[in-house]
Amino acid sequence: MIRLKNEFKPLFEPFTFPGGASIDGRLVVAPMTHFGSHEDGTISKEEIDFITARSSEMGMVITACANVTPDGKAFEGQPSIARDEDIPGLQKLDSAIQAKGTKAIMQIHHGGSQALPHLVPNGDVVAPSDVFKDGKQIARALTEEEIPHIIDSFKEAARRAIQAGFDGIEIHGANGYLLQQFYSPHSNQRTDQWGGSEEKRLAFPIAVVDAVKEAIKEHVTKPFIFGYRLSPEEPETPGLTMTETFTLVDVLKTKDLDYLHISLMEIDAKARRGADTSKTRMELLKERCGDTLPLIGVGSVITAEDALNAYNQGIPLIAVAREVIVDPDWAVKIKEGRENEIETVIKRSQKDKYMIPEGLWTVMEASKGWVPMED
Repeated sequence: MIRLKNEFKPLFEPFTFPGGASIDGRLVVAPMTHFGSHEDGTISKEEIDFITARSSEMGMVITACANVTPDGKAFEGQPSIARDEDIPGLQKLDSAIQAKGTKAIMQIHHGGSQALPHLVPNGDVVAPSDVFKDGKQIARALTEEEIPHIIDSFKEAARRAIQAGFDGIEIHGANGYLLQQFYSPHSNQRTDQWGGSEEKRLAFPIAVVDAVKEAIKEHVTKPFIFGYRLSPEEPETPGLTMTETFTLVDVLKTKDLDYLHISLMEIDAKARRGADTSKTRMELLKERCGDTLPLIGVGSVITAEDALNAYNQGIPLIAVAREVIVDPDWAVKIKEGRENEIETVIKRSQKDKYMIPEGLWTVMEASKGWVPMED
């Protein structure tokens, strides 16, 4: 029988978060948009099968982002955590993940200006500021009265995740969604308490963090994992650079988080602006966080060697998305010493074995090259 090779053993070492919760390994299933929930946002068997097929030998699984309000829905087939009626389905999801011996983390989200008009009530897309495209308004600015409601909706979503039995919560503050929109000088043109200076732009994401912390304090009775996902830079000018991200991180370091999840297309991508551009963003953020706030790295981790290289660079937790779509047994094969058997291309002729929701399969076919496929 082939066994785990010594060089890869660090990937399966236990890890204890600052708050006291532990996981059994350093590999993480990254949140994946699977387009697989029912039309009303309740959890489907299709998405449970998809996620649990990829949960074995992982330290934890972060679910697809769930919208905290009806007007935050940004994807077809996105799971909802906006109503108490969503709790039973969410419970089935986390129980299925936990049955694999893996911790289940719920990612909570609001799409902001990226919400889709045909998916939100009355097509009323909201954002920090009015958004226009090709001369047409595609999102309106939230009123001062509406903002506290959304903050409270994150708190209520956290309560539902806790009641459903999840082992942790991740706030989605990355990829240009609402929290990032508020912090970005590109998308936030407000002049009230929620915009203008860097401190005021930061107020909304930090208020969401504080609200979720309150829910955890009120409802959690066991060690619990609390994380925040961020994108370190934006391409626009003005836009977020590493300078603003350092400010955000410095504040988040004071919030008793268990980890920061750094959203990147390439885990070893170098900084573009606002810091030493000879260093990778992960290096810079590791220096900023020290040993007090663990990082999850993600982005083009394909092979076991890729994951090990990230670990050896001081990244304690490594997340994988596209590669576990291609090979659901990715972590199992590494654990069993069969890393040379990891598949890197989806075979259309074997479609059924991948247990991929039909909506995701359609997107993969349309997005040529995003996930490697062959006949």
